[in-house]
Amino acid sequence: MTVESLRFRQAAGCFATGIAIVTTLAADGSRVGLTVNSFASLSLDPPLVLFSIARTAQSFDAFAGARGFVVNVLSADQQELSNRFAGTRDDRWAGLATAIWDTGAPVIPGCLAVLECDSHARLDGGDHVIEVGRVRKLSFESRGRPLLYFRGSYAALPDPASS
Repeated sequence: MTVESLRFRQAAGCFATGIAIVTTLAADGSRVGLTVNSFASLSLDPPLVLFSIARTAQSFDAFAGARGFVVNVLSADQQELSNRFAGTRDDRWAGLATAIWDTGAPVIPGCLAVLECDSHARLDGGDHVIEVGRVRKLSFESRGRPLLYFRGSYAALPDPASS
């Protein structure tokens, strides 16, 4: 049985996901980032996370050659950043002040969580590559709502304060 790509995408879209911007540095030192919803924790010991990147992505070569990356988990009020890093805009970094941690990859302010990772493994994932990172440093907020994606659209959790 052949699974049609569109139907597969629709079925996978029934699983609500958080949204993150993964960042790294290109070989020339320029900042690189892309929006992903294919992020997950993988292991507690050692602390490993993963995300996948399309082999056709503009930033694929930068991530394939990177020694590390940063996962910036977006909050509900960062939808504009998600859109900005989802496209191929040349100005995606315009006006965005970032911090720098150990790997040099950009850390985006205001995120729910930030995980800085050393590249641990790259695995074949069909038309994607699965990037596995070993978490070396992290921070997170104990309050706030995540930016979610469900059935091809942004979604939101209700504010716990209004319950």
